[in-house]
Amino acid sequence: MYTREYTPERITELKPNEIFVFGSNLAGSHGGGAARVAYNRFGAVWGQGVGLQGQSYAIPTMQGGVETIKPYVDEFIAFAEQHPEYKFLVTRIGCGIAGFTDEEIAPLFEHAIDVENIILPEEFAGIVNAHTRF
Repeated sequence: MYTREYTPERITELKPNEIFVFGSNLAGSHGGGAARVAYNRFGAVWGQGVGLQGQSYAIPTMQGGVETIKPYVDEFIAFAEQHPEYKFLVTRIGCGIAGFTDEEIAPLFEHAIDVENIILPEEFAGIVNAHTRF
């Protein structure tokens, strides 16, 4: 069960150990939504659509259905487990420009509930908690 803090709805600054996790496209064209925030404020690299860049971490969400996003979320969770020195603030990836719902994306983070340095949005945490009760 996820009982930690939640990712703030608006993130305008980060502490040195915090990483802004955002939805991107594979081309790394960070032109809108959270990707634009990551590019303008947190070191996202234009042309890099996946992984750690500055104080941000890109998870591609624009390349197809939810099943195409899952491997990138799994890769992110493994990365976070290997880097306990960072605190990863996950935004509602895929729920803006990509057009998915919280109910579609949140279950991808089921394995993140036991990773202490991954902070989820309240919407995702509620859905994940509901799925893991059974």
